[in-house]
Amino acid sequence: GQLMESGGGSVQAGGSLRVSCTYATWTYSTYCMGWFRQSPRRGREGVATFRADGTTTYADSVKGRFTISRVNTNKTLHLQMTNLKPEDTGMYYCAAVSAKDCTLNNLFLGYWGQGTQVTISS
Repeated sequence: GQLMESGGGSVQAGGSLRVSCTYATWTYSTYCMGWFRQSPRRGREGVATFRADGTTTYADSVKGRFTISRVNTNKTLHLQMTNLKPEDTGMYYCAAVSAKDCTLNNLFLGYWGQGTQVTISS
């Protein structure tokens, strides 16, 4: 695929993890990119977006704890997660969408990778 996630894992509540995404095409450098997660308990949830102009948005549930960053020269997208909670458990997907779909709810409408699992124990 053209988007590949990495960096998931298992940590205890209160810990930190960083998930990363590499994308294969420079085309995505002009897209809105972001992260959404999916779990049996919470369903699908948009986590953060990063527009081509550098503006970011976060779900209320992760504000102040997660930071999205993007390095177009390396074609990478990161999500730094701190003070993790058990409800953050899920499969995390990196997504690339057009500007018009750049909302937390619409990230899944674009291109996304195979996901990386994040598990937080209490």
